[in-house]
Amino acid sequence: MSRSPFFIFGVSMKLTLLEIVQDIMNDMDGDNVNSINDTIEAQQVAQIVKTTYLEMLANRNWPHMHSPFNCNSSSDSSYPTSLSIPDNIKEVKWIRYNKRSITDTKDKYEEITYLQPEDFFDHCSRRDSSASNVQIINLNGMRINVRNDQPPQYWTSFDDSTLIMDCFDSNVDSVLQAGKTSCWGVKNPEWSGLDSSIPDLPAEAFPALVEEAKSTAFYTLRQVANEKAEQKASRQHRWLSRKAWRAKGGIRMPNYGRRKAFSGYEKNPLLDKG
Repeated sequence: MSRSPFFIFGVSMKLTLLEIVQDIMNDMDGDNVNSINDTIEAQQVAQIVKTTYLEMLANRNWPHMHSPFNCNSSSDSSYPTSLSIPDNIKEVKWIRYNKRSITDTKDKYEEITYLQPEDFFDHCSRRDSSASNVQIINLNGMRINVRNDQPPQYWTSFDDSTLIMDCFDSNVDSVLQAGKTSCWGVKNPEWSGLDSSIPDLPAEAFPALVEEAKSTAFYTLRQVANEKAEQKASRQHRWLSRKAWRAKGGIRMPNYGRRKAFSGYEKNPLLDKG
């Protein structure tokens, strides 16, 4: 009896893109290929694998896609409280900033509270724009009053890309620094079309990837349904939905349901795009 290509002695294994394409084409009675570039059909199957992979990552909050990151600084004194999200980050979970003053001897990373854009604007608008500790920044005609004598307390985003903080300490830095951010978020999926590339999934998810791609390939390229592959794909997806985290208890996220200052403001990040 032939052994499943996904398991060695009952343990899930990862496969290269070429191995996945070869397995699918073998079941489709396609040509034997040594590279996905050998035939047009192999390239089509590889594209189906890519689409299936991206759909799988989009449809589930995969633990391995969570990652620490730093924001990018604007380095523009006209926008001293602006930061931006790296292109490879899909969702921001939380942001902390090092509020260490010039007299502190240790770093002071503290969480920056999210406000909805309209609430953030109202919060900043209550400040006296003529005060010496208030600086006006112009965001496409919107005037934001930011304080220049203390570290940031609140943040928002008006465009889902640039982050605006409400304060900065000009005695420490002229603009907020990327290296002083400490953030947690979800990465965007990456894809490489090389023969040797391995899709960025846990080993136990590979059977679902292959069977889902196989079912799609049969229907797309052969115009027939592969009920066996569809059944296997459904079974694997059900199993994955019950799969426990590898780390005991999972990665515990902070409880954003608690209320802080400005009671009633939602804490969930605007940047939850996943």
